[in-house]
Amino acid sequence: MNHELIIQTKTVDMMKYGYIALRQFPKSEKHVMAAEIRLSMLKILRLIITASKRYHKKTTLQDLDIEIAMLRNAVSLSHQLKYIDIKKYEHWQRQINEIGNMLGGWLKNQKYRADHRQAIYL
Repeated sequence: MNHELIIQTKTVDMMKYGYIALRQFPKSEKHVMAAEIRLSMLKILRLIITASKRYHKKTTLQDLDIEIAMLRNAVSLSHQLKYIDIKKYEHWQRQINEIGNMLGGWLKNQKYRADHRQAIYL
């Protein structure tokens, strides 16, 4: 039985697409910018798995939010530098935005739970 979170599955799908898009980077950037983007995607996946396993998730989810913002900016820069075409850029950003939206829901859920735990003790 597979216990992966939907956000984890969407992240793996985004990573698969990202790896394909990174192939068209110029040779001079494959070991610099492309490597940084790969590391960022891997960090996002790692943070999702970490947050899913932790009881206290708030700081991990905040770190995940920061890393998603970093990836968004790196993908945007790679498009501005003409390393990826508009079609790949838009598709990749849609996937990143979907993950960001799911994270927003996760953060709201955690805040709701925290608020209700506090209300019990008042």
